[in-house]
This record gives sequence, C-alpha cells and structure tokens, in this order.
Amino acid sequence: MRILHIITRLILGGAQENTVLSCEGLARQKGHEVILAYGPIYGPEGSLEERAQSGGYELVEIPDMIRAIRPLRDRRCYRQCRELIRQVKPDVVHTHSSKAGVLGRAAAWAEKVPAVVHTVHGLAFHPYQGWWLNKPYIMAERWAAKRCHKIVCVADAMTRQALAAGIGTSGLYETVHSGMEVDQFLDAPDDRAATRAEYGVADDEVIVGTVARLAELKGHDDLLDGLGAWLAAHPKVKLMWVGDGWWRERLEQRVRSARLQERVVITGMVPPSEVPRMIRAMDILVHPSYREGLARALPQALLCGVPVVSYDCDGAGEVCLDGQTGRLVPTGNVTKLAEAVEWMVGRPAERAAMGEAGRTLCRERFDWRVMVDKLDALYRRLLDK
Repeated sequence: MRILHIITRLILGGAQENTVLSCEGLARQKGHEVILAYGPIYGPEGSLEERAQSGGYELVEIPDMIRAIRPLRDRRCYRQCRELIRQVKPDVVHTHSSKAGVLGRAAAWAEKVPAVVHTVHGLAFHPYQGWWLNKPYIMAERWAAKRCHKIVCVADAMTRQALAAGIGTSGLYETVHSGMEVDQFLDAPDDRAATRAEYGVADDEVIVGTVARLAELKGHDDLLDGLGAWLAAHPKVKLMWVGDGWWRERLEQRVRSARLQERVVITGMVPPSEVPRMIRAMDILVHPSYREGLARALPQALLCGVPVVSYDCDGAGEVCLDGQTGRLVPTGNVTKLAEAVEWMVGRPAERAAMGEAGRTLCRERFDWRVMVDKLDALYRRLLDK
C-alpha cells in the first residue's frame, strides 16, 4: 500500500511519537510505501524530525499547516494537502491531531482516496474552555467525521466523548491503543542510582515524578497547591518534573516563592530515548492532567514497574486501575490528589505490587508492533470494501 500520514506538528509529544512509530512499522515491518506530512516545527516542545528522518519513509513539510486557526492560511493548507495527495496518489490517508484531521480528511475525501482514517489522540473540545470555543471544534469534527471511513481512538473514553458530542456513529470508531517501544521500559539497564545522583537525589529519598509539558492544564500547579506544605515537612520526598514548556518560568517562580527550590527538580526537555531512565529513577509517577487522550507517561511508568497516581481524566482509568496499578482521583480535586500521593509515599510494599501489576497489564497492550498490526489490518479491511 501507499500510505500518507498527515499531522499538524512533529514536536515531542504522545501523538507525534505514536505517528512516527506507526510510519516506521508500516514501512519497515510491513513493507508499505509511507509518506509523513507535517507543518513547520517551532516552540519549546522539541522536535521528532531527526528521528523521523531515519525511519525508512519519506518526509514532506506542508508550509501552511499550523496549529492556530488562521482562515487564509488554512485555505492554503487545504489546497497544499490536495496537491500533495494528487502527487502521491495514496491508497490510504491517515490524519492525526485536530487541524490536520479536519483539513487532511477534507482534502483526502475531495480527492476520492480509497481509505481515509483519522486518529483521535485527544479531543480539541473539553470542559475547561468556554462553549464559544468548544462549539466550532465540535461542529468541525462532526463535519470531518462524514469525510472518513474510520476513526481510531487511543482509548475507549475518546469514543464515548466523541459520540456524546454527536460526532459520527458507533460503527465509525475503533480503539487502537497508542503503541510504544515497550522493550526499553521493560528490559532497561539498572541506571536508577546514577540518574538520581545526577540530579542530587539520595538513595533514601522518594521521588514523585511527572513527565509532561510545563503547560496549561497539566496540573503542576495542583501539585504545588496540594503538596507544598507537606513537602516542607517531609525532607525525604522530592518532586521531579521532566519536561519543558511555556509555563516553565512561571512555575519556577512559584517554586522559589514557596521556598521549595531544594524539593522540586526540573530537568527540562529530555529526548524520548532518555524518558525510560528518568522514570526508573522515580518511585511514583503522578499525572494530574486535566485533559489527555491516554497519557503515554502512565503505561510507560507501569512498564517500568513504577506505580501511578492520576486524575480520572479521559482514558487514564483504563490503565490506572484504582487500588491495583495506582490511585485514581477525581480530576481537579487537589485534596484527593495530595492524599493519594501521601498514601503511596508511605506504603513501599503496596507500591511495588501495583507497579508489577501494571507491567503485566501494559506489556502487550501498548507494544508498538501490536499497534502496527492492527492499523495494517484496518487499512486492508477498508480497501477490501
């Protein structure tokens, strides 16, 4: 098959890692001709372009594919997508993320591509923004749902939320969990002590870590609000924030104002290959995000045997099973979040059992090879029809 993937930006992020692994697997493991198209890369989130360049497939930049809504540029982007599709003549167009999802599906449908697929990594509409923003997003997704043959969701929760918003019908959806390179989490070298020493953390200290952009709705403020005073009274516990983003300077100022500089370690951006060793240095991974399809950090931590504490956000409850693989708390409940973290810190035996249960749960479900097999089978079913 000739398969064209289209994504808005090739930054460091879960949707982008999913897409790059899909392209690599479809090209190298399945032998298809794969092209990945994306918009210009910018900002502090980092880039996956270098990884993609060695993936065994073709890369194409779409000049006007940008994240912000800009009607004139969006119109040009739509034309650029149609022109690319006419050049490539793909059997399958598979779109990712909101902007590429709407424009890419519209272009593929207009060019009568035999199989048009879209993956929902996370929905653009959510309860934490005004209805005046949500309504046009929902209308656009309803319109785009009529211009594809299948919508893939990375979690069952995404399907439920989309259907509740009147986007498509149940037969249009299929869940394919986001794949990752599970071996680097399962069978990694024992570098925990060295990583902790690198960041000034002693062997007898407990690290409560996050892997997320320092950005809006990721919940870093909730950790400071809920755990600030408790951290001051428990010198053997530290927060480790892995990531970077637009809110870093503001969060650093909050840490300084609370006099927690010695208790909060901010690593900055690390490449994806470094994420496994960062997680293995942790004792607990906490993910207080307010919106997420299914955060990759949750299964990644569990694959490392690290238990998780998470807000009950979108697909989190499909891997953070309360009392089994971690603690799941109501989204936005800072008090419950702090109680869950404190409970976990004080129970090392329970932590170990939850981490081991998580490894068993995630070992096969999130293997990138399983994801590629399911996508390949889906494309074949659509083309057979």
